[in-house]
Amino acid sequence: MIRDITLGQFYPVDSVLHRMDPRTKLFGTLIFIISLFMANTVASYVVATLFLLLAVRLSKVPPKFMLKGLKAIFFLFLISVSFNLFLTDGELIWQFGFLKITREGVWRACFMGLRLIYLVVGSSVLTLTTTPNHLTDGLEKSMGFLKLLRVPVHEISMMMSIALRFIPILIEETDKIMKAQTARGADFESGNLIQKAKSMVPILVPLFISAFRRATDLAMAMEARCYRGGEGRTKMKPLHYERRDYIAYGVYALYLLLVFLLVKGIVIG
Repeated sequence: MIRDITLGQFYPVDSVLHRMDPRTKLFGTLIFIISLFMANTVASYVVATLFLLLAVRLSKVPPKFMLKGLKAIFFLFLISVSFNLFLTDGELIWQFGFLKITREGVWRACFMGLRLIYLVVGSSVLTLTTTPNHLTDGLEKSMGFLKLLRVPVHEISMMMSIALRFIPILIEETDKIMKAQTARGADFESGNLIQKAKSMVPILVPLFISAFRRATDLAMAMEARCYRGGEGRTKMKPLHYERRDYIAYGVYALYLLLVFLLVKGIVIG
């Protein structure tokens, strides 16, 4: 399950989304997240589904590879759906003791489950089609207005980019440690919940040590290269919008407007 996490990984392939400006993709991801929290009708979720399928198709990333990331959120998905299904008041359908299922609970559980899945897949589209360097540049450019408030935009963007870049590295490191501990007779599967939690200690300790060692090596490498933050730095490949980016912004506006109209019932009703 550790290796099934796709967030933070980059999938190298030539596609429209890969060639798109990172600012455009960041804005599109933000628009998609906003639309998911706005959507509360079947029609609005149908439009969101079509929008996400279009993004996956344009990315040329195999859907099977992208859906692997859903395995990592299975328990979170199960908890979210169960809470909404059994703890929502409304028109009663079934009841057993304190557990009850209502018509409103079924709808809310379905919407919450879809929202969680779409959030993971939508975020994965961004990271799978954008390199860490481009993501850093896009974040810095997008938040450039915050420099007027003396916010260290470059440093924040760099930290977020490094955090995303370290996700697959730490996943690989965790997998190596688990295999090494298993070869030495460690058992991570049997026992109750408390015993399984205790069995994770031999993994977490060397993982934390490795993470701090990598962070120290990275800091020393940046210092050896005279890194002093974003002040006065230039870009080898400056970002610039192209025709496809302007088209994408138009699609975002139409998509958000359509979702808004469907939520308000203006289109259908």
